[in-house]
Amino acid sequence: MPPAPTSPDASPTFDGLGLPASLERAVADLGFVTPSAIQAQAIPALLAGRDIVGVAQTGTGKTAAFGLPLLAAVDPEIAAVQAVVLTPTRELAMQVADAIASFATHLPRLGVVAVYGGSPFLPQQRALARGAQVVVGTPGRVLDHLDRRTLVMDQVRYLVLDEADEMLRMGFAEDVDRVLSAAPEKRQVALFSATMPPPIRRVAEQHLNAPVEITVARQSSTVTTVRQTYAVVPHRHKIGALARVLAVTEADASIVFVRTRGAAEEVGSALVERGISAAHISGDVAQSDREKIVERLRSGALDVLVATDVAARGLDVDRIGLVVNFDVPREAETYVHRIGRTGRAGREGEALAFVTPSEQSRLRTIERTTRATLEQVTIPSPAEVSAHRVASLLGRAAERATLGRLDVYREAVAAHLAAHPGTDPVDLVAVVAALAVGDEGPAARTGDDLDDALERAHLAPGRPERSAAGDDRPPRERRRNDTHIAGGPPRWRVAVGHRDGVQPGALVGALTGEGGLTGKDVGKIDIFGSFSLVDIPGGLSAEAVDRLARARVAGRPLRIRVDSGPRPGHGASRPSHGPHRGRP
Repeated sequence: MPPAPTSPDASPTFDGLGLPASLERAVADLGFVTPSAIQAQAIPALLAGRDIVGVAQTGTGKTAAFGLPLLAAVDPEIAAVQAVVLTPTRELAMQVADAIASFATHLPRLGVVAVYGGSPFLPQQRALARGAQVVVGTPGRVLDHLDRRTLVMDQVRYLVLDEADEMLRMGFAEDVDRVLSAAPEKRQVALFSATMPPPIRRVAEQHLNAPVEITVARQSSTVTTVRQTYAVVPHRHKIGALARVLAVTEADASIVFVRTRGAAEEVGSALVERGISAAHISGDVAQSDREKIVERLRSGALDVLVATDVAARGLDVDRIGLVVNFDVPREAETYVHRIGRTGRAGREGEALAFVTPSEQSRLRTIERTTRATLEQVTIPSPAEVSAHRVASLLGRAAERATLGRLDVYREAVAAHLAAHPGTDPVDLVAVVAALAVGDEGPAARTGDDLDDALERAHLAPGRPERSAAGDDRPPRERRRNDTHIAGGPPRWRVAVGHRDGVQPGALVGALTGEGGLTGKDVGKIDIFGSFSLVDIPGGLSAEAVDRLARARVAGRPLRIRVDSGPRPGHGASRPSHGPHRGRP
C-alpha cells in the first residue's frame, strides 16, 4: 500500500484540508480548529477519491476523518442511500450517526439513519423509505434490511468499516463480506481498525482498490496523557483490592475492564454489595439497559462501570479519570485500546493494571508496546482507606462550621462528656470519626475473613457487616428460611427466578437502574424456581414500583409487588430446587 500524502504544513487547519464550504462551516460551528493526525492524513486522501486503511486507536478522531469526506461525496438532492457505515455495536452505530448528523447541519436535505438489532425493525424501515442518504449500522441488521429489500445499495458510492478488527473478532466476517459485495463495484471504501491482523489485510486486499495506508503511532495522546501503574494482586484478592482503589481515587468516574461476561457481572455485583455506585455491561446486558447505564455514567449518577472490551467499544465519556485492568489483556494492543478511555482531549488520566505473580511477563510486553515503564504501586490497606475517608470528612469541617445550626450537637457532646467524666475530647472525636466512616472496630477473624470484614467496614460506611448470605438477622432467625417477618419491612416479590436464569446482579441492576435505589438500599435476595424475593428496607415509591413493574430481567417483566407471605402449594420455605440465598 502506498503511503498517505503528507501536508507541507506542520500544523494544518481544517480550512486547509479542501472540505466544501458547508462542511467547513459545520466544523467551525463545532469548534474544531486543528485536525488530529488521522484527520489531517485521511481527509485529503478520501476527498481525492482514494480508498484508505486507517490504523488508529479509539479517541483519535476517526469519525470526523471518514464522516466529513463521506458527506462531501453524498448528493443531498438524491433521495437514495449513497453511503453505508458498518460498526460492531449498536451504541457505536448511534454515536457515529449522531456525529455525522452534526457535521451535516448545513446540508438540510441530508438524512442519516442508524440501523441495529435489538430495536424495532419498522421504524428503521420507514426512515429508509423517506429517502435517507447515509446508513450507519451493525452488519447483521444491515443484512436484514438488504434481504428484505428495505435497503437498496444500487447507488452507494461510499463505504466505511469502523472498528473492523472488532467486527471480525465478533464473528461478523461473513456479514461484512456480503455487505461489501452488495455494493456497486465503483465505490470508495475506508477501513479503520485499531490493529492490523492478517484477516483485516485480507479484507483490504479483496475489497479495497490500491488503498492508502495511514497509521497513527501507538504512543498517541491517548497514552502519553495517562499515568500507567500496576499492582501485583493474587486473583482471590482482586475484588477487595479494586474496592479499596475505588474508595480512595480522586477520579470523577472509572471503568474496570474484565475479560468475560461472567466476570463483568461478578465484579459489578460485588462492588454494588460494597456500597459502590457501580454497574456492569457485557454482551448479556440488554441493549436498552446498556444505554441507560452509559447515560447514568455520563450524567454523574453512576461512578464505576465494569465492562468487557466488546461492550465498551465506542464508549466515550469525558468523566472517566481511571481505567482499571482487572484482568491483564492477552494482547498488548488491547491494553492500549482500554487505557485510551481516559486521558482524552489533553486531560490527565490514570490506568492501573492488576497483575498476578504469574502474569508479569505480560507486563513486560505491554511496556514494550507502549514504550513506557509502568510504575508499581501498592493497594491501599483498609486502614489507609479509613484514613482517606476521615481526612475527607475533616476537610469539610470548616465549611460545615460556618453554616451554623450546631447547638443540638454541642449540647449532646457536652451531656456525653458530663456523663462520662475523664473522657478525652480528642478520643471522643476519634471514635465519632471511626463510626462516621463505618469502622466498627477490629473483627474477631483471621486471614481472608478478617480482610473481608475490614473491607466491608471501611468501604461501606454506616452499613453493618453482613453474613456471607447477605442477611443481617441473627443466625437463629436466618435458619428459619422464612420469607415474611412479622413487624419487619415488607419483602418484594418479582416474577423471575431460577428457571429464567436470573442472577442476583441482574436483579440489583434493575432495582438500582429503574427504581432509583443504590446498592445499599437493597437487602437480602432469595431466588426460587419461578420468582424471587428481595428485602428493600426503605421501601419503594409508587413511581418506582410503576417503573419496575415494566422493567425486564432475563427477558421477562419483573411485575414487582409486596410479598404476602407463603401460600399453600407455593410456599417459599420449600422451594423445589432450593433458593439462591444472599446478595450477589
